[in-house]
Formats: sequence, C-alpha cells, structure tokens
Amino acid sequence: MAEEESFKITDRRHRDEAADPAPPPRVEPASPPSPPRAASAPQPEDHDSVGPDLASLFVMFASSAMVALGEALDPMSGERAIDLTQAREAVDILLLLREKTEGNRSEQESHLLEEILYDLQMRFVRAAKPGSG
Repeated sequence: MAEEESFKITDRRHRDEAADPAPPPRVEPASPPSPPRAASAPQPEDHDSVGPDLASLFVMFASSAMVALGEALDPMSGERAIDLTQAREAVDILLLLREKTEGNRSEQESHLLEEILYDLQMRFVRAAKPGSG
C-alpha cells in the first residue's frame, strides 16, 4: 500500500499559463528563423544572375526542346537526334509557364519567353514537315 500512496497524478491542464515557463521557450525558437528570411528578401534583386530565376527556367526548357529538335547535340550521346514528342512537351511546358506566370513576369522575362516560344514553334513546324528529317 505504501507504494500506491507515493504515486500521485497532478492535472496541469487547468493550470495558470503564467506560472508555466514551458510555452515561452517553445514560441521563441520559431521566432529566429523569421528574421533571417525577412532580411534576405531584398537580396534576390541584388544577385539576379547568380541564382536560379524564371528566365533560366525558360532557357532550360528551350535548350531541351532544341536538343529534341536536333538543333543541338544531345549532351548524353553527343549526337543529334529528332524527338518531336519530347520537343512538343518542352514547348507545352513553356506555354504552361506563360499562362501560369501571367502578371508575375518582368517585361524582360515576358519578352524572352515570347521570343523563345516563337522560335521553337517555327523550328518545330520545320522539323515536323515530311522529308525534313
């Protein structure tokens, strides 16, 4: 019986929160990550050419389409090969990006995307003509 009497349960659910020091330390660790993010927000404008950006994404898909159209060497094989399905997918992704980023692109990004799309679509039509491959 002595062992049963030494076991005591204390219900702390209704305890005054001011007396419980545990919640403030839990809240404080969440605060430090926020200031570095806020401090780093203006920096992407400072180093546009260093990190990935929307224009780089457009160029990446354009390069993929150029390889698939046989306009550039395949980096894996070192040969030129035409894969119209892959080229069409790359162009379709660029068209999707144009739609989904409407209103969120800079003037330069919009101009680049339109030029890339026009050029790739013309090259695709030429490559898809019978007897062109």
